[in-house]
Amino acid sequence: MFKIGNLEIKSNVVLAPMAGITSSAYRKFCASFGVGYVVTEMVSDMGLIYGNKETKSYVTFEKLDVPTGVQLFGNSAENLAKAALICEKLNENIDFYDINMGCPVPKVTKTGAGSSLMNNPTLCGDIVRAIKEATHKPVTVKIRLGAANSKDQFLKVIDETIKAGVDLIAIHPRSAKEMYGGKPHWELIENLKERVNVPLIISGNIFTVEDAVEALKITGADGVMVARGGMGNPLLITNINNYFNDKELSEPNLDKQIDYCLQLARLLIEEKGEAIGMRVYRSIASKFFDGFPKSKPLKCRLSTELNSYNDLLRIIEDYKKEIVI
Repeated sequence: MFKIGNLEIKSNVVLAPMAGITSSAYRKFCASFGVGYVVTEMVSDMGLIYGNKETKSYVTFEKLDVPTGVQLFGNSAENLAKAALICEKLNENIDFYDINMGCPVPKVTKTGAGSSLMNNPTLCGDIVRAIKEATHKPVTVKIRLGAANSKDQFLKVIDETIKAGVDLIAIHPRSAKEMYGGKPHWELIENLKERVNVPLIISGNIFTVEDAVEALKITGADGVMVARGGMGNPLLITNINNYFNDKELSEPNLDKQIDYCLQLARLLIEEKGEAIGMRVYRSIASKFFDGFPKSKPLKCRLSTELNSYNDLLRIIEDYKKEIVI
């Protein structure tokens, strides 16, 4: 479909990095549904530099059938390059580096990282350049509209990162102030691909195939990034791919959703152990049952009672008996 440097990306649907969600297990799960590439949870440059054990665990993973990028965040080109070199020593399976220039969360932005970087387009370019020179691997960036909904800021960041040799740009068309509320401002990035000579990925409110089609139509982008819309709904990835390849769309049903829910649970247990894996899964498992009848008690139980894989099986079995009645 397109390339990130010398990496061939075979799908125009990619997986967004999501803190607390896109661990190795979740990335492996989504890869099986047809994403073109995956990205880790965001990783602190200083956490790596200081040798923090938990931070280092984010960048140790097995190779998948699709390229995997490590998303770094920080506020210094020098430190981000140092962090990337540490990653290189920790894991030979890293295919590219993604720089977080869009996170709007205050605990990140107050350090000058995330979307705060967009206040200094020159620094954004320097970061891309430094990591490319240090690692000789492709570098991508994920940006927003900036502090406010102004074309001036995000276009300057795009120009500076392209001059620095960025290999792909992903944009979420909301300002930092808007966080994740309201609707994306597609009108501000209409036909954006016309001025971007590297692959362009669009993120933000991709919950249906129609959302993906509309986003690509408005922007001319090379692909869409699925985030919250794919949680509990992995067929969204498959169906976007199927639409653009003139294939029949797959309809979710309860049996499929249960199977997918159990698949991801097993992967999380394999990655984190049963106790931690199931605690993490409390925020994810219920999403597999959105839209199904009488699912509110089920979703409540999954969010509060899930401590083991047997708990998951029991709660789902109770729900199946309830809807039969």
